[in-house]
Amino acid sequence: MAWRHSVNGTTHVFADLRTLLARASPLRSGDQLAGIAAATASERAAAQYALADLPLADLLLHPVIPYEQDDVTRLILDSHDRAAFAPIAHLTVGGLRDWLLAEADTAGLAALRPGLTPEMVAAVSKLMRLQDLVAVAAKCQVTTAFRDTIGLPGRMSVRLQPNHPVDDPRGVAASTLDGLLLGAGDAVIGVNPATDSVAATTTLLHLLDQVRDRYAIPTQTCVLAHVTTSLRCIEQGAPLDLVFQSIGGTQATNRSFGITLPMLAEARDAALSLKRGTVGTNVMYFETGQGSALSADAHHGVDQQTVEARAYAVARAFHPLLVNTVVGFIGPEYLYDGKQIIRAGLEDHLCGKLLGLPMGVDICYTNHAEADQDDMDALLTLLGVAGVTYIMGVPGADDVMLSYQSTSFHDALYVRGVLGRRPAPEFEAWQQRMGLDTAPARIPASLSPALIGLA
Repeated sequence: MAWRHSVNGTTHVFADLRTLLARASPLRSGDQLAGIAAATASERAAAQYALADLPLADLLLHPVIPYEQDDVTRLILDSHDRAAFAPIAHLTVGGLRDWLLAEADTAGLAALRPGLTPEMVAAVSKLMRLQDLVAVAAKCQVTTAFRDTIGLPGRMSVRLQPNHPVDDPRGVAASTLDGLLLGAGDAVIGVNPATDSVAATTTLLHLLDQVRDRYAIPTQTCVLAHVTTSLRCIEQGAPLDLVFQSIGGTQATNRSFGITLPMLAEARDAALSLKRGTVGTNVMYFETGQGSALSADAHHGVDQQTVEARAYAVARAFHPLLVNTVVGFIGPEYLYDGKQIIRAGLEDHLCGKLLGLPMGVDICYTNHAEADQDDMDALLTLLGVAGVTYIMGVPGADDVMLSYQSTSFHDALYVRGVLGRRPAPEFEAWQQRMGLDTAPARIPASLSPALIGLA
C-alpha cells in the first residue's frame, strides 16, 4: 500500500510504511547513511502531512518488519492490548498528537500504555516540536522500585557511574565516594567493567555491595556485564541486584548483542530468585541507543528512531527498574551534531515514557561529534523539565574508561536545584541520616568524616 501527498505542486509517493516513517523523520545522519532519509525538506514535509493523516490502526495492519521474520514484531503484536487501544482507535497519527497535547492526563496515559505500540509513539513523535516532546513527557509518570522508589513526581534520580579503565577497586571506590557525597547513586551505582569476565564482574559486585551494606545505602548496585556473565555470577553466589543488558529493536540487532528474548527471561527469573529487593521487584536494567541496529546492519530499512522505539517493547516485556538511551554515544555517523542529539534524546525519552518505561537518558556525545557541553546543558535542562527519570553522574562528566563526555555529579545538582527535583525518598532519608544535604550547593560543613569511614 502506498501513501502520497503533494507539496508545491509536486506529489511525493511513499511506497510502504517503512518509507513513509523514514521520510517523515527529522533529519539525522544515520538515516542519511542508510539511504532512507528524505532527499529534501519538501519531501520530508510531504511525508509528515501523509503520516499525520495515517489511521493509527494501519500501524497494526502493516508491520514495518514482517511478523514471520522478527521476534520483536511478534512480541509487539502478540502483547498489544486492543481494549486499552480502543479509546484512540479512531484517531489518526495527527489526531493522537492533538489528543496528547490537549486532552491527555497522567491517569489516561497510564491506562493507554498497553494499547500503544512502538510504531505509534515513534510516528507521533515525528510530528512534534521540541516543546511538544517535553510537554507530553511531563504528563507521564512511571514508577519502579528495588531498594528505593524511582520515578515519583518531583524526583530525579542519578546513576552513579564510577568507571575505571582497569577496574581498579580503589579507583572505583574513590569515584563512588565522590558521587555519594554529591547526591548521586539513588538510581543505581553502576559500573561498566573494562573486562567482561566472571572474575572481574564478581570482584566489582562484591566491592559495590560492601560499600552499600556498610553504610546501609538504600540503593541498588550493578555491573554492566553481558547477561550471560551475570547469569554465571548468580550461579556462583555473587551479590547481584540488577541484571544489565544492551538491547535493540529487531531480532537481528539482539542477535548481534549475543542475546535472545528467552535468555532475558531466564536472567530475570534468576535475579528474582535472589529476593534482594526490599521495596520492589524490578530487577532488570536496559540500555539502548539510536543507531545500534544500523551499525549491526540489522535495521531492515527502518529508520533509526522507529527501531529505537521498538527496543522499548523488548524492555517493557521484562518490567525493568531502569532503562536509558545512550543518546550520543554511538557517534556522529548516527547523530551528527548537538541539534540532532538534543532532538533524539527528547524523542527517546517521550517514546519510552508513553510505553510505560522508567526512562532515563545518558546525555552524552563522543569527542568527534559536532557537539559540546553547551549542547548537553540544553538537553539536560529540557529533560529536567520533561520529568526525566534519571541521568548519569560521571566524575567530571568525562568517562575515562569509555572515552566519552556525559553529565557530572554537579550537573545533576544544577537540575535538582533550579527545578526543585529531589532524590528518591528512601535515598533522601539516608542522606539526611548521614548529614548530607539533599540538594547541596557545596559539600556540607556538617558532614562527619567518621560517618563515611574517613576518620
